[in-house]
Amino acid sequence: MTASDARVAIIGAGLAGSEAALVLAEYGISVDLFEMRPHTMTEAHTSSKPAELVCSNSLKSMELPSAHALLKEELSLLESPLLEIAKMSAVPAGSALAVDRSLFSARVEERIRASSKITLHRKEIQRLPKGYDYTLIATGPLTSSSFSDYLQELFARDNFNFYDAIAPIIDAESIDMSKAFSASRWSDGPGDYINCPFTKKEYDQFYSALLEADEVKRHSFEDAAFFEACLPIEVVARRGYDTLRFGMMKPVGLDHPKTGEKFFAVCQLRQENVHGTAYNMVGFQTRMTFGEQDRVLRMIPGLEEAEFLRHGTIHRNSYLNSPDLLQRDLSFLEYPNLFLAGQLTGNEGYTESICTGHCAAQSIAGRIHNYSLDFPGNVTAIGGVLDHITTPPLKGRYTPTNINFSLLAPPGKKMRKAQRKAFYCDRSLKEMTVWKHEHGSFFKLRNHR
Repeated sequence: MTASDARVAIIGAGLAGSEAALVLAEYGISVDLFEMRPHTMTEAHTSSKPAELVCSNSLKSMELPSAHALLKEELSLLESPLLEIAKMSAVPAGSALAVDRSLFSARVEERIRASSKITLHRKEIQRLPKGYDYTLIATGPLTSSSFSDYLQELFARDNFNFYDAIAPIIDAESIDMSKAFSASRWSDGPGDYINCPFTKKEYDQFYSALLEADEVKRHSFEDAAFFEACLPIEVVARRGYDTLRFGMMKPVGLDHPKTGEKFFAVCQLRQENVHGTAYNMVGFQTRMTFGEQDRVLRMIPGLEEAEFLRHGTIHRNSYLNSPDLLQRDLSFLEYPNLFLAGQLTGNEGYTESICTGHCAAQSIAGRIHNYSLDFPGNVTAIGGVLDHITTPPLKGRYTPTNINFSLLAPPGKKMRKAQRKAFYCDRSLKEMTVWKHEHGSFFKLRNHR
């Protein structure tokens, strides 16, 4: 089979599916990319654009040594199309890579439509399409009910669900800057975040209101556990009085830049778009009713007159028990020409989804070009992500996770925390550079942008 003869179907034009389509196109491979929106919408999406970010607008840290930054560095080495577009669409966010989500999605769609190798189909896929040499499932955590039912028929014993929450977005002009201030944690400059500071009395009142707030009426899906790294703020609050101020509302490193005043707690707002007209409430995912969000969140100093451009919501997330189903190249053990990528694998996070979409595309391209491509091991961040979603856990059930250093092979000797992080990053980037060089002949095939 040659690249010009191969036919590949990708189901889902989210982060993983869009990344995979663009990478395959660069290898000269024709792709039919299927996206059900706008004909079938999800509980969380608001547009029909590819790669829409439905939760935070942040792809997390760009600053080494951190696991999130390391994964981005490795994907940069591999020339990830979506990471490139994210950097082009960035808004100020300190050391984090945050994007204007509308601009980001628009640029992804523009890149897809500009490729002669990609055909974007606006239709819902309910079963695996026929007539393709390879198919990649990248429907994400908000898979349609019909396709989800189909997957349960195919992999009934391995299908699990978890549920996620979305933080509110606020109109910048409605923030009272006589009470709030701009600063980044530990920074002496003006800073990229707007900070709403609390006295102890203000925090006590807010905390009590949060505990008493009405939530959206429970449905059967809410019996499932939330993903631990994205808990609704009211769920965090019920774990104890200090859980918020030691977590997403910690005041450490956020003394007032002009007066030096220290605070009991701080709510941070992160810029949402290029123009700075909208701000995301960092860590404030919630399932409170819209009315209660208006009441309780306006108790935050500086947000008394807040205009909510988007309220927080809760939505269904699904994932498969991938370690029992997938080979390391992200193909299914029982169906070698069927691949899986994105959050449906149980990877969690934007960059992680881009990563698995990229790797699945490389695997398919390798098969089509008759090239044996073995991904690097867990001495790299990419290898750590792949190992997590393809290796059964030693104990307990498989659960989603973001990239973190615990997914990487340990140094082999004791080190202090800072030294250990630096070690992980140095080792990973050296290994990835060597790996890319070793597969240079394969990467040279990727010249169809």
